[in-house]
Amino acid sequence: MSDSLIDTITDTIVPVHADGYKFLAIGAAVCLIFFFIYPPLAWVCVLITAWIAYFFRDPPRVSPLREGLVLAPADGRISAIERVKPPMELGLGEAERLRISIFLSVFDVHIQRTPVPGRVLRRVYTPGAFVNAALDKASEDNERSSLVIQTAAGVEIAVVQIAGLIARRILSFVREGDTLGVGDRFGLIRFGSRVDLYLPPGHGALVAIGQRAIGGETVMADLKSTEPEREARQQ
Repeated sequence: MSDSLIDTITDTIVPVHADGYKFLAIGAAVCLIFFFIYPPLAWVCVLITAWIAYFFRDPPRVSPLREGLVLAPADGRISAIERVKPPMELGLGEAERLRISIFLSVFDVHIQRTPVPGRVLRRVYTPGAFVNAALDKASEDNERSSLVIQTAAGVEIAVVQIAGLIARRILSFVREGDTLGVGDRFGLIRFGSRVDLYLPPGHGALVAIGQRAIGGETVMADLKSTEPEREARQQ
C-alpha cells in the first residue's frame, strides 16, 4: 500500500525544465529574505515561486510514431487555421500553405516539441515587435524564431515560435543540421506566446479552431491521408 501511495505521488510530480532553475533559485532566495523581514509578504513570494515551477513544468509526452503524422508543436488553444503564403525567411516558396496557430497562455506548458521527425534544414531568427500573440498580425510583426524541418521523404514543414506581449525570450535547443525525432523538445518561450505550424501545400488540418492541443501528442494533420479537413462544433 505504501509503495502504491508513493508511486501515485511521484507520478503526479511534473519535472521542471532546467531553464527554470535560476528563476526558482531567485524566488526561493527572496522568500527566505522576506521570512526574516516580513513573513506575510513571504507567503506571497512562496505562491509566486510555486507558479514559476508550474510555468516551467516539462511533463513527459507519448508521441505516436506512424509515418505521415504531424503532431502539435506546442500546448495551447488553436486560435487560427488559414491558408497563407509563408514568410519569406522560411524559404518555402510562394505557394500557399495551411498555417495552424496555437496560442499559449501563461498557464500552458511552454516547451515546444518537434511535429515530425527529420533534419533541421533552416533555423532563422527574425527581430520584431511584441504585440498580443493572439492577434493575426503577430505572425508577421512579432519577434520570432523559425525552424524548417525536412522529413526523410523530402517534405518540408515549418514551425515558428512567436514572442507575445509578455514573452520577451525565445529559446531554441537545436541547430541547423541536427536530426530530430518526433516529439523531441526543440525550444521554449517565456511567458505566454504563439506557435505557428506550416503544413506542406495541399494538406489539410485534422483539428479545429478552439480545440486544445497537447504538444508532442495531438495529431494536427496526416500527410498520408486523403481525409478532408474536419468540421467541428463547440458544446
